[in-house]
Amino acid sequence: MNKHDVIVIGGGPAGVTAALRARELGASVALVERDRLGGTCTNDGCVPTRVLAHAARLLRETAQHEQYGLLGSRPELDFGRLIARTQDVVYAVHEKKQLLKHLESSGVTVYEGVGPARFVDDHTIELGDGGQKLAARSFILCAGGHARRLPFPGAEHALTHDDLWRMSKLPRRLAVIGAAATGCQLASIMNTFGARVTLLDVAPHILPAEDAAVTEALTNAFTQRGIQIVSGMSGVARVEKTADGLRLVYKRDDAEEEITVDALVVAVGWPGNVEALNPDAAGIKTEKSYVVSDEYLRTSVPHIFAAGDIDGRLMLVQSAGVEARVAAENAVAELNGGEARPHRPSVVPHGGFTDPEYGSVGLTEKGAREAGHDVVVALASMVNLDRAVIDGNTEGFCKLVVDRKTSKVLGAHVVGEQAVEIVHLVAANMAAGATVEILADLELAYPTYVSIVGLAARRAVLNLGLMQLAPEWHEMGQFYAAEWERRDAG
Repeated sequence: MNKHDVIVIGGGPAGVTAALRARELGASVALVERDRLGGTCTNDGCVPTRVLAHAARLLRETAQHEQYGLLGSRPELDFGRLIARTQDVVYAVHEKKQLLKHLESSGVTVYEGVGPARFVDDHTIELGDGGQKLAARSFILCAGGHARRLPFPGAEHALTHDDLWRMSKLPRRLAVIGAAATGCQLASIMNTFGARVTLLDVAPHILPAEDAAVTEALTNAFTQRGIQIVSGMSGVARVEKTADGLRLVYKRDDAEEEITVDALVVAVGWPGNVEALNPDAAGIKTEKSYVVSDEYLRTSVPHIFAAGDIDGRLMLVQSAGVEARVAAENAVAELNGGEARPHRPSVVPHGGFTDPEYGSVGLTEKGAREAGHDVVVALASMVNLDRAVIDGNTEGFCKLVVDRKTSKVLGAHVVGEQAVEIVHLVAANMAAGATVEILADLELAYPTYVSIVGLAARRAVLNLGLMQLAPEWHEMGQFYAAEWERRDAG
């Protein structure tokens, strides 16, 4: 039986990062991956979804062609060819990263495509169906998660995002259950492709975790684009296959309502891949389909750590990498009698490639107020941004939530063109512990979308009373800058 200092279970972003970091610290490391390296994000999630989003963007831009003197017919979507393109891109990303080569050249022993790893005891795992056994002094669990399937009558007719890449044609009518990030992205993309989309959720509104301004903006945008939003439903009663498609019967307000669609996608959660690990055999505590871990990312077993989706924290690629480094350092410290360091996430930008895009970081306005902050809110509209006017993309805004006492940004929420990119400027400011005045004084290139941050920051500085102004300018509630605001700007 092969023995290692550290065994990492899972070959996604968290697992690869953890394995490499543990090797950097001198441990003998093995990485076990049940299928193929790369994880859900590369193989089935972020990467192929972004390909679809890019195709949707290209299609949307054709609506502007005549305005810019570009004449010709609108291109038609070949959905099968697009799906093939997603797989080409996934392959290209794998080729670029060369994960297996990188791991092995770093001295990591890789077991790829070996099936699930199951604990036999707290120091031993078994690969596949009762095959090879491996032992380690410490483990890092990075086994990821999977799409949740709901247990309703007719659930076998429902798809998850994993199934999208096997679709041969675009559904004419599509229902998406789940209006968080994944569901909203899918609904937006398919709507752009020409499908008639219904988006359903038990929550009172879409994107419930986002700032209210983002939720309102995306709701209005989706409605204007023809997406039907059904909020506040209490559950799915059943799905029936008919000659005309799939009849989806759902419950709302103590009554049953129904729609007929050609495809139904469920996007309602992401439980961790816990059961296959046989955690009870190692004494690992789990809760609600996730491994329980403390601030050091240590599980209930002192020499077993967890990182990434399996711990149920933020479940973002960027978070998985940070967690993995901390878990690896603490796992090696455990072996060497060193001191562990806590994982304290604070600034984690995220967003969605919807139409329009949205990006967020930090606290929502509601969250900041509930946390006891005395906040100042500043909002700058894209209609005041020259680059947005140039490109004909004036939908959206940048909203900053600022602590009145410290002048530091507590949260930023952007809707509009390049929103996911824009929010990173504010994230860097927050991570550095800088004030909003730094953003206001930053000399940003002109004309750019990221200048919307400067507009919002200068408005925040004004609202904080930190800018010296004559009385009449206070009454106007605006001021001139490199990107000048209209006198009626709101």
